[in-house]
Amino acid sequence: MKLSVLDQLPVTEGQTAVGAIEKTIELAQLADQLGFERMWFAEHHGGASYASSAPEIITAYVAAATKRLRLGTGGTMMMHYSPLKMAEVFKTLSALAPGRIDFGVGRAPGGDMRSAKALASGNQVKHDDMYGKLLTTLELIRDQRPADLIYRETLASPVNVRLPEAWLLGSSGNSAMEAGRMGINYSFAQFFMGGMSKEIFETYRNFFEPSYYAEKPAINVAYMATVAETQEEADYEAGPVEIHRLMLTKGGKLDFLTPEGAQDVKRRLTEMDKIKLTEDRKYRHLVGTPKIVGDQISQEGELFGFDEAMIVSITHSQAKRLQTYRLLAKELL
Repeated sequence: MKLSVLDQLPVTEGQTAVGAIEKTIELAQLADQLGFERMWFAEHHGGASYASSAPEIITAYVAAATKRLRLGTGGTMMMHYSPLKMAEVFKTLSALAPGRIDFGVGRAPGGDMRSAKALASGNQVKHDDMYGKLLTTLELIRDQRPADLIYRETLASPVNVRLPEAWLLGSSGNSAMEAGRMGINYSFAQFFMGGMSKEIFETYRNFFEPSYYAEKPAINVAYMATVAETQEEADYEAGPVEIHRLMLTKGGKLDFLTPEGAQDVKRRLTEMDKIKLTEDRKYRHLVGTPKIVGDQISQEGELFGFDEAMIVSITHSQAKRLQTYRLLAKELL
């Protein structure tokens, strides 16, 4: 099983955004040393809990601090950008770090609609024809002339650079068919909604057409994970992100508490909220020892047919977050 990292650059209680970026560099260098396949940076807008509003800049900075790790976005939220801008950004990144860049894109806004409108300079937010926008971007990255008349008379510079890998992100299965048709890789965000199924991945494989970007289908699955030497420690360290995710569903305050603060909140939860936390652990958030979590990932990889797991881990302590990646690497790599 290949292992990769998804980093949302969380800003935990008592920490700063600058500190979150420094911690990202430390995590990237560890992943590079441990043999992780790739590291992606998420795109989030409109809140203080994450320092990941410009993942392409983080990608460039981390590329200079690592040696072999593939790097990119998971994902660039393409509703906010023109195909020409996306193509030029990722061609520039590919020129800076040849053979190490991933162009990962998603259709979500990466924040609330107020942020989306602000990113559109107050204009109407356009959700339509996202796949057409992606296809145009892929053509521009390849120095081709797109069918879209707006982009036919311009080149995306720099030209003649080594191309990035291309990945389409999904959390519901809707993008699987389109990723296959375009001949690009597919990343499923299990940590977001759950819902992974054989049918989604079979749809992708059945519609896959070899392209300049990929000769055969490739899938990775992103999990939230908190791993420790004992189940009790893992339960304790998982508290802050569990409460954060619960508050997200309830429209509450989205802070990453300390483990002690999360325990205090848990003691006051309703029975319904406790059921939600239990359900979250079944499918989206893997919490336990390296063997327990590693076995679940391996078994699901065999069952659903994927060979790369992308891990997002958010704990209050950087040491505990790094521990999750160290323990999973020892178990699975």
